[in-house]
Amino acid sequence: MLLVRPSTPEDIPAQRLLWHLAFGDEGAYVDNFYSTYYRPERVLVLEEGGQVRSMTAWFDTTFVVPGRGAYRAAYLYAVATHPDCRGRGLAGRLLAEADRYFRALSIPAVTTVPAEPSLHDFFGANGFRECFVHGQFSHPLDAPPLGEAPALTPLAPADYCRLREEALTGTPHIALDVQAVTYQGGACRLSGGGLYALEHPQGGTTLLCAEGMGDGTLLVKELLGPLALRESALSWLPRLLPAWSGRFRIPQGDTPFGMLKWLDPQLEAGWDWTSVAYLGLAFD
Repeated sequence: MLLVRPSTPEDIPAQRLLWHLAFGDEGAYVDNFYSTYYRPERVLVLEEGGQVRSMTAWFDTTFVVPGRGAYRAAYLYAVATHPDCRGRGLAGRLLAEADRYFRALSIPAVTTVPAEPSLHDFFGANGFRECFVHGQFSHPLDAPPLGEAPALTPLAPADYCRLREEALTGTPHIALDVQAVTYQGGACRLSGGGLYALEHPQGGTTLLCAEGMGDGTLLVKELLGPLALRESALSWLPRLLPAWSGRFRIPQGDTPFGMLKWLDPQLEAGWDWTSVAYLGLAFD
């Protein structure tokens, strides 16, 4: 018998095992989730014969659509099934039951960032459609600095949240709460990065989130701020953040990234699927 339910603290060892088997993460990285964001109701599990076989965590976010509204949205994360149970449709069953769970909470939308390109097809078969894009680029690390040096200032999660919303004014995007950004900040610190503001001498702020990659360098997974300051900010980053890989992401671009499912039929019927939005600070 299959049962989908909110998790309990007693499920944590099984969740951690699934997380490791699916993504290879363990130790401090997973500890960061359980110490900053986890609550039992924020993880749904599929149980078979008393054993947890599939799971998904979810972040309580807001889909901000200027001129239209702000909608509570569940961002699915760490969707995982035990390797011995794959190919049996358990993840699809989990997602379908998750929809019912979110409807009961009056959550009208669900988002996710597939962990690899092939999973876009899986989520597409389960009602999701492409929606969120970004631009991913590289900047030469030996480029000469432009203008005066900005100051690189570490930010607390609450400050990052506030400045992020200011920078994304007018842009359709997913807004995160302080707890979610605290989780992101912890992942950054574990990998030698962080949440930062570049304060420019001529005025203005560039916001960035830098997280480590497998090769030991840092990806600037979000770079926000005035376009007029971007080139100066990028030219100084190799000196201010020596481990930076040169790779960065911005809201302007057309690279598919995240997917959306409306649970409210009226919102789905009225949504223009040719439009795009920015998710950006995903836990990918």
